[in-house]
Amino acid sequence: MATPHNNADLGDIAPVVLMPGDPLRAQYIAEHYLEDVTCFSDVRNVYGYTGTYAGTRLSVMASGMGIPSMGIYSWELFNVYDVDVIIRVGSAGGLAPQVGLRDIVIAQAACTDSNYVAQFGLPGTFAPIADFGLLRHAVEACERLDARYHVGNLISTDTFYSRSGVNEAWAAMGVLAVEMEAAGLYCNAAKAGKRALAIVTVSDLPLTGASLSAQERQTTLTQMIEVALDVACGLSTSEQDASPTAHGCASAAIS
Repeated sequence: MATPHNNADLGDIAPVVLMPGDPLRAQYIAEHYLEDVTCFSDVRNVYGYTGTYAGTRLSVMASGMGIPSMGIYSWELFNVYDVDVIIRVGSAGGLAPQVGLRDIVIAQAACTDSNYVAQFGLPGTFAPIADFGLLRHAVEACERLDARYHVGNLISTDTFYSRSGVNEAWAAMGVLAVEMEAAGLYCNAAKAGKRALAIVTVSDLPLTGASLSAQERQTTLTQMIEVALDVACGLSTSEQDASPTAHGCASAAIS
């Protein structure tokens, strides 16, 4: 059942998928955290892997950069490959003054300047939000792992190089961080009747110029990965309860 962007067969992909933007971060997660790994897709070098973590079958696949790319990959996973849950594990630029480098932001909602929502023909403005059960589990995992985290709003933008004053305007509305994918993921999950959560690590501070290197973004965002794995392996794929029970399985992660 290959698509133009994925050469997996039906059944190759687990019901729960971790989705970084960077294909090299997907490879890193598969190599450092999963056991019995197989690569189910390498189309356009957007790698996808399935394996097990703490006895739970999971997949990880890159989304690429931006809402159009996230829109393609998450739509195919939800609607072609019967994926139930996608957890974005990405990077973001911190905007709020209390948000620092390497902090985790759990996206309760995602504003956007994209026109992606227009395709749904809604008679108003749709507010893309996370699944609350996944969000609550992520908060519990952060607290167990003693990770510094924030819960709130992201801005998913189509423009990486924003004109002067744009990031300041979003920050003035209490938006915590800027990235490029979460709103598209949340829209696709809502339309498909599936569940999604975006967890991001702050890799740069656009208002001050501080940043991590590309290598650090690929290989050192381990707390976020472990939080996402804790959420993923605590889910029962047959359970549609909006408040899954935490199982504390992040301790099985390889640091």
